[in-house]
Amino acid sequence: MDAPKFIASDIDGTFLNPEHRVVSRNRDVVTRAVQSGAQFALATGRPHRWIQPILDQIPLRPLCVTSNGAVVYDSDQDRILRAIEMESEAMDEIVSTVQEIMVRHGGASFAVERAGLSAQDPLDELYVVDEIYAEQGPYEGFGVAPVEGVVAQPAVKLIIRNPDLQSQELFDLINPHVDPELAHVTFSIPDGMLEVAAPGISKEVGVEFLASHYGIAQKDVIAFGDMPNDIEMLEWAGIGVAMDNAVQAVKDAADIVTVSNDEAGVAHVLERWF
Repeated sequence: MDAPKFIASDIDGTFLNPEHRVVSRNRDVVTRAVQSGAQFALATGRPHRWIQPILDQIPLRPLCVTSNGAVVYDSDQDRILRAIEMESEAMDEIVSTVQEIMVRHGGASFAVERAGLSAQDPLDELYVVDEIYAEQGPYEGFGVAPVEGVVAQPAVKLIIRNPDLQSQELFDLINPHVDPELAHVTFSIPDGMLEVAAPGISKEVGVEFLASHYGIAQKDVIAFGDMPNDIEMLEWAGIGVAMDNAVQAVKDAADIVTVSNDEAGVAHVLERWF
């Protein structure tokens, strides 16, 4: 096939190595691709406020799909181009459902990501967690509120956490009880955390939005990923590429699986064109 015109890459486990560094071959090949006229986007479950460390390692400031497709972010201008939020009522309903299910499995804690206007907005306004989540939280600077306060405002992502379970176990417990017309449930790390967005929202939605923005056809899009939150994007793209380290469901959704133990899996595929 002809060279892809739009490259969308997941970050963690895909564009980065296990030390959270951009693999030099990956950086160099996407730089060459952009110089030749292709478009490039990071497509991540991370909020937009968490992508600066990656941008510091590449000579590009692309439009980015963040929060699993709920937010499209202009990293050059530090502004939100589009944010698709969940309403408080929907999140409240999901919280009630989860609490009822998890009473038999050690309970759950909750957090939300709000879009704001900029990555520079106060962190305690963008990332709000309940008291239990705060006690277990691996990061600092978040806002803390009772559960009803956490979901009191619209948000681009609702996070459900139980560190005693694997994410797949948590997903299997909760997802069957969430109406897909109410919300979309996925996960991007293995350790007891689910990410909930507005119905139908996934990375695919964000990548499709950018492809339309650039006037690029679906067949000319190539996408890379490794976790369940990448599945819809890989299925939609003209070429979907799963990393060798990907979970089996992601490999099943892909057209290509990269070479075993290749940290530069993105480059290994793109270097045939760029």
